[in-house]
Amino acid sequence: MENVEAAYQSTLDYLYSFVDYSLTRSLRYSPEKFDLGRMVALAEALGAPHRQYPVVHVAGTKGKGSTCAMIASVLQTAGYKVGLYTSPHLVDYTERIQVNRQPVSHEQLVALVARLKPEVAKIERLTTFELTTAAAFLLFAEEKVDIAVVEVGLGGRLDATNIVDPLVSVITSLSLDHMNVLGDTLEKIAAEKGGIIKPGRPVVVAHQKAEAAAVLKKIAKERHAPILFTDDAYFASLTRHSLAGQEFTVRSAAGNNGSSQASHFSLPLLGAHQVQNALTAYAALKVINKTGIKISSAAIRKGFGAVSWPGRFEILQNDPLVVIDSAHNLDSAEKLAQTIRDYLPGRSISLVFGASEDKDVTGMLGALSPVIERVMVTQSVHPRSYDAVQLAEAARKFGLPVAVDTQLESALVQAFASLKPDGVLVITGSIFIAAGARQYWLEKKNVLKHA
Repeated sequence: MENVEAAYQSTLDYLYSFVDYSLTRSLRYSPEKFDLGRMVALAEALGAPHRQYPVVHVAGTKGKGSTCAMIASVLQTAGYKVGLYTSPHLVDYTERIQVNRQPVSHEQLVALVARLKPEVAKIERLTTFELTTAAAFLLFAEEKVDIAVVEVGLGGRLDATNIVDPLVSVITSLSLDHMNVLGDTLEKIAAEKGGIIKPGRPVVVAHQKAEAAAVLKKIAKERHAPILFTDDAYFASLTRHSLAGQEFTVRSAAGNNGSSQASHFSLPLLGAHQVQNALTAYAALKVINKTGIKISSAAIRKGFGAVSWPGRFEILQNDPLVVIDSAHNLDSAEKLAQTIRDYLPGRSISLVFGASEDKDVTGMLGALSPVIERVMVTQSVHPRSYDAVQLAEAARKFGLPVAVDTQLESALVQAFASLKPDGVLVITGSIFIAAGARQYWLEKKNVLKHA
């Protein structure tokens, strides 16, 4: 076992030795950095594994991971062998590449990357993400998956995953994020995300602001791709929510005179935005069903009810209540604030907050400040983490009591110890903070008791 773990660590070191543009401070879409030619060459050298199974290709700013998880859960429930490729991971790198929601084993990843190495040596300027994407495509071919659900890493047009010819493309909610890469307007971001729309291939689009919708419609028209906006076809109504989950109905928009049959669903993921993600997944699954991959209504119902997607308003413990959320931009902070209002009205909320350096931390803290009583600022070990002392300065502008601890673990302990009797601890600001807190809590869950 030690040999496997040593080989796994060596494999991760190899992967991370390639340029990782998610870690660089100044990032631009320039031809020498983002060029699908490298990815095409690598995939072809491996025997074009990405063409050996149908692909559901999912882009978006927010909700794409949750939407992928829902689609994959339903397809698996329907009896298909399902590949799932997402990023980033919460705790272990292998979470990125899954078959039937089981991450690739450390041993498998070592073997996959060993297969890549001879071909990688022949291609210059490959990135960590390109290698990981190639490993995922290769595994899915070797495992003979029936279908793969593939999440775009960054943007869409020039993303390494965009070499696929999808069965259906899906675009979730778009908002301003990664503006130094994708552009500083919603139109520019929509143009990059819309790059996954392929000639003649159907595309399902979540509710968008008008300027983003117009760009996506234009691209789809140019490429003769049938486009379905979820809110033109369906509408969802939340019927019940609690910390245990939520229930909602979906009706066809064509029958909003009351004649359409409502379909009832339950979802363990919390927050009104997850109902919108489920509606996008539902619309995509209906399109997939029309392509000949049969999915029953019962499979959709059961698959939604069984979906798992950690780190999104995830309850780590109930008494006292501890919640993590990987909100990492203004839009997701606003959704988190609304979820707190919906699920925790009147509760005393203590926030542990850390962010990445390129984020709108003033906007995020501004969105959260009305629903919290105090904040503990911290930072992750990630090289792009926002300096905690500077974060504290931003937080104090909102008139909140602010404490600072640069070490995440001790920040968690301090914030937890000072909770009021009915208090709630919410940990957020980046996926790295959420992941670090989750790992710490799972390791220490029998030790951490409220004072």
